[in-house]
Amino acid sequence: MGKFVTIGERLSTTAPAVNKAFLERDPEPILKRAKQQLDAGATYLDVNIGPAEGYGPDLMKWAVELLQGEFDNVPLALDTSNKAAIEAGIAVYNRSKGKPIVNSADAAGRIENIDLAAANDAIVIALCNGEGIAKDNDERMGYCQMLLERGLEHGMEAEDLWFDPLFLVVKGMQDKQMQVLECIKMFSDMGLNSTGGLSNNSNGMPKAIRPIMDSALVAMAMMQGLTSAIVNPNDLRLMETIKSCDVFKGNTLYADSYLEI
Repeated sequence: MGKFVTIGERLSTTAPAVNKAFLERDPEPILKRAKQQLDAGATYLDVNIGPAEGYGPDLMKWAVELLQGEFDNVPLALDTSNKAAIEAGIAVYNRSKGKPIVNSADAAGRIENIDLAAANDAIVIALCNGEGIAKDNDERMGYCQMLLERGLEHGMEAEDLWFDPLFLVVKGMQDKQMQVLECIKMFSDMGLNSTGGLSNNSNGMPKAIRPIMDSALVAMAMMQGLTSAIVNPNDLRLMETIKSCDVFKGNTLYADSYLEI
């Protein structure tokens, strides 16, 4: 894959200001957050409109056209449980800067999103879980194999399935963290791409600690072979760590100005 791919997470209905802007079709808050993330180095922007029942297709179409029109066809991850909304977004999507990402499929109720991605020549984030979080890496890799086979059967290239081991909250699941890192290494050894919501690990921690934990984890995960992550690109410490790891991994040629690239 080359350089680490950052997917900016800050256009999500979980943020009240973003939810209000989506509901009111108010472009200003959306564009402001998008610009902040792109200026900070985000590769993709995640567009999380929530379930958006009844109005999802119109909203996703509006969001895709707004963002790609303002930011030179920025590549996007279309993030919703509303399948029709993803299809509507893909229908107006410009691929000149990268394929759309379908966020996401799993091995249970959302497995058909693999088929959707295959039918539309899109990338798909494939969560290695079923009805619940996998109990160990044997189960994670079983789900990985199931999702990979589903994609290949529908004509996808393996590189277009980005496998997510599911990053776990350290508070309460500290004993599971090394398993997640080992799973990323398993993906890498198979030549597979990987991603995930990295900041999940620091949920519930004091605000001052979260960037420290997120930066430490992304460094460890990248050295295990993680190729992408859904992150807050406005976390300077995190982005500096990612850029530094790209140098160590040989994905970026070192220069004294590497942090500005």
